[in-house]
Amino acid sequence: MTVTYDYTGRSVLVTGGTKGIGLGVARAFARAGADVTVCARHPPERAEFRFVPADVRVPEDVERLMAGFGRLDVVVNNAGGSPYAPLAGTSPRLHARVIELNLTAPLLVAQYARPLLAAARGAVVMIGSVSGVRPSPGTSAYGAAKAGLHHLARCLAAEWAPEVRVNTVVVGLAATETAATGHYGDQGLGAAIPAGRLATPADVAQACLWLAAPGYVTGAEVRVDGGGETPLWRHLAENG
Repeated sequence: MTVTYDYTGRSVLVTGGTKGIGLGVARAFARAGADVTVCARHPPERAEFRFVPADVRVPEDVERLMAGFGRLDVVVNNAGGSPYAPLAGTSPRLHARVIELNLTAPLLVAQYARPLLAAARGAVVMIGSVSGVRPSPGTSAYGAAKAGLHHLARCLAAEWAPEVRVNTVVVGLAATETAATGHYGDQGLGAAIPAGRLATPADVAQACLWLAAPGYVTGAEVRVDGGGETPLWRHLAENG
C-alpha cells in the first residue's frame, strides 16, 4: 500500500534543507504539492526550492526569515549536526555551539514561527536523534542537545495546543552524503540494524509528511531507526 499526501496550497519551511535529510524532506513536501522554502547558511548547489540564507542560531536572521512568509503551515526543524568531539580535549566553545545549533536554534525558529503556524493551525516537526535517547560517546553535547530537543517538543505541544501541533522524528543511523565521510564511514553498519539497512532521507520524509498533516497527534516521538541497533551481546551469543 502506498500512502499519498496532498499539501497543495500549503507553505512549508525546512531548515537546513539544502542537503542530506533536510533536502530529502523538502523534496517530499514539494512532490506532495507544497510551496517549499529551505534555509541554510550557504546556498544549495542546485536551486530546487525557494532559498533564504539564514543562520538559525541568530535571532535577527530567524526574524528576517519569518518576515518573508505571508502564510506558514509547517516547519521542519532539521538544521543540526555535530563533529566527532569527545569532551576531553575539545573547547567549551565547541560544545556550546553544538548545543546552540541543535537545541537553541530550533527553539528560536519555533518561537518566531508560532504566530504564522497558529493562524494556519499548522505543525512543527523536530528532527531528533537516537543520540538523544541512548549514550552517544564522542558526541555527548549533541546527544544532550537532542535529548533536550525531544523534551522541548513535548513542552511546546502542551503549551501551544490546540492551535499548533509539535512532534518529533527520532532518526537512527542514516545514510546521507555526510555520513559516508563522517561518523560512520563505510563500515557495513546496516548489518547492526534489524531492518538490514540505514535509514534514508526518504524514510524520514515519510514520517514528516504524516506528522505534519492535519490530525490529532501532538507531543509524539516517532522513531525512524529500523528497529534500533542490535546489541553486541546478541552477536556474541550467536557466534560464541
